[in-house]
Amino acid sequence: MSVLQQAADARIAAIELAAATRAEKDAALLLMAERLVERAEDIVAANAVDVDNARTGGLTDAMIDRLTLTAERVAAMADGLRQLAALPDPVGDVVRGSTLANGLELRQVRVPFGVVGIIYEGRPNVTADAAGICLKSGNAALLRGSGSAMSSNAAIVSVLRKAVADAGLPADTIQLLDASSRDSVKELMRARGLVDVLIPRGGASLIKTVVEESTVPVIETGVGNCHVYVDEAADLEKALAVVLNSKTQRLSTCNTAESLLVHAELVDTFLPLVVEELINAGVTVHGDPRVAQLSGVVPATDEDWGREYLSADISVAVVDSLDDALDHIRTYGTGHTEAIVSESIAATRRFAARVDAAAVMINASTRFTDGGEFGFGAEIGISTQKLHARGPMGLPELTSTKYVVTGNGHTR
Repeated sequence: MSVLQQAADARIAAIELAAATRAEKDAALLLMAERLVERAEDIVAANAVDVDNARTGGLTDAMIDRLTLTAERVAAMADGLRQLAALPDPVGDVVRGSTLANGLELRQVRVPFGVVGIIYEGRPNVTADAAGICLKSGNAALLRGSGSAMSSNAAIVSVLRKAVADAGLPADTIQLLDASSRDSVKELMRARGLVDVLIPRGGASLIKTVVEESTVPVIETGVGNCHVYVDEAADLEKALAVVLNSKTQRLSTCNTAESLLVHAELVDTFLPLVVEELINAGVTVHGDPRVAQLSGVVPATDEDWGREYLSADISVAVVDSLDDALDHIRTYGTGHTEAIVSESIAATRRFAARVDAAAVMINASTRFTDGGEFGFGAEIGISTQKLHARGPMGLPELTSTKYVVTGNGHTR
């Protein structure tokens, strides 16, 4: 079936889904979660085919980690759907309302986009997350995963579609596009009028391609060259914990720290300690000339400062002031998440006010930039743009609004 036909089918499904009650959508989400757990063994078996192919194809360890599903990860996907069911339904919420001077009643209410296309790489758990958040927000989902996860995604979508249909909603609310060639991506990007919005999730190359070539409106999710800046007024115990968690808690996520900036006043105290701990944790440290004097540090190249490693690597630089740290971040950051560790209220306020990022962490790990951690439930992605949505995109970010005006025979 062509992408355009799938999009047309999704548009029909979206009309019915937009009118569904919260109870109907929540019942579908709970049944989807139940069926995922029931079919976990089949899903993991399908995933094993993808993982074997990935290893044969030479994918990196980080990419294989993103791709791999276990019974525990399938259970986590189901938990994400249950959390969505427990969240308020944004559809119908009144954003603002008033009675105008002429007596007209004006309400701005949240409504679904309609059909949401999602292009994503690697991680098959995104399939369930995206399908669930689209359903809860009243949108039909066209899912285009990567070729490396074809078997996994097909197994997951098969389970979800059956559950949605059994719950009394249109199965075409959730559809998986062919990932065997790039043609489906091109068709999806050109399906203006059938697809209301497109969301790319993946590496810089994918996002750049979609943003530049799509005729469908795009919500841009960005790569994460996230920094941790350790200020001269930092509590060094807190700083060490924040740096290590930001870098090593999970290597392959966009909210993992890829760069560390250390104030020059801490060169003799904190810097040797944090470098040693990072190396002991298996992280390769790419350092500027002052950092490279330490044992085990690899001299950084110009390319290191702007890289999203998604691996056991980190770039480390010494800065002479908070403003130098802000300049470095302004030059190399991607607008995702930036963190400061400092006991100085003046420093943290200046950092938060002047850094340009979707999320700013003060004395906390960059790993908290996440829809689940923010209490949004499963997220559709983390937007680094400034229009419509920015940061973790939960349910309200998957809606638009319309104005409902009620009169009593009013004429102008």
